[in-house]
Amino acid sequence: SAHVSAADCHVLWAQKDNVLQPEVDVTATEGEAVTLGCEYNTSQTTPYLYWYKQDVSDRPRFILSRSKFSLEKTEDGVKDRFKSRLNSTLRSVPLTIVELQPSDSALYYSLCASFYI
Repeated sequence: SAHVSAADCHVLWAQKDNVLQPEVDVTATEGEAVTLGCEYNTSQTTPYLYWYKQDVSDRPRFILSRSKFSLEKTEDGVKDRFKSRLNSTLRSVPLTIVELQPSDSALYYSLCASFYI
C-alpha cells in the first residue's frame, strides 16, 4: 500500500488571496487511484498552480504546473500517472495519482503564484 498526505497550500501573491488544501492522509492499495484536493481564491486573472512531492528527509520536488491558459508542465517521470486540471470555475486544481505505487508515499504540496516559475 501507499500512504499519501496533503499539506497546506502556499500562496505567492497578495495576502487577501488564499488557497485551501484540506489536510488529508490517504492510504490506498497499490494500483488504485487517489485524488488530493486544492482550492484557491484569488483576484488574479491568470493564476499559476503547482504541485510538489516531498519524500521523507528530502526537499519538495516539482511534479506539475497548471494555468488558466493551458501553460502546463509535467515532469517526465510522472507524466503517465500524475494528472491535474485547473478548473477556473470551481477554482480548484486537484492532483490525481493513478496506478499508485509504494514510491508515491510522500507529502504533497500545492503552491499558487501570480507568475510562472
